[in-house]
Amino acid sequence: MLLAAGEAAGGELILIMLAAGALGGSGAAFLGAPVWGQALAFALVSVIMLAAVRPIVRRRMLASLPEHETNTAALTGRGGTVVEAVDGSGGLVEIAGDTWTARPLIEGETFTVGEKILVHEIEGATAIVVRGL
Repeated sequence: MLLAAGEAAGGELILIMLAAGALGGSGAAFLGAPVWGQALAFALVSVIMLAAVRPIVRRRMLASLPEHETNTAALTGRGGTVVEAVDGSGGLVEIAGDTWTARPLIEGETFTVGEKILVHEIEGATAIVVRGL
């Protein structure tokens, strides 16, 4: 029980595999095996679970997780505010609490201080922005 509870906190699927080994050792004890037989059952079941079952279960668990965008890809589509006028030669916007250099997606478009923008994409360290709602 303690191994299973510990697994709930860790999530690496190691303790639950050892718990299965402990269950194997308990089964051997129930069948009347001597202590060395119980230890052997624990060791065998644990090794099989760790070597064969854990990789399969872990792969399935990770495959079912949704992919999340990270770094600059996570900023695409996010809103922000102009902190220094943005035009074709540049400017500054605040996105998710960070200040980025910016330029408009549409040539000739300008944004004034305080105006809301949306990030179209990130090119290097420059946010390419469009007018927000």
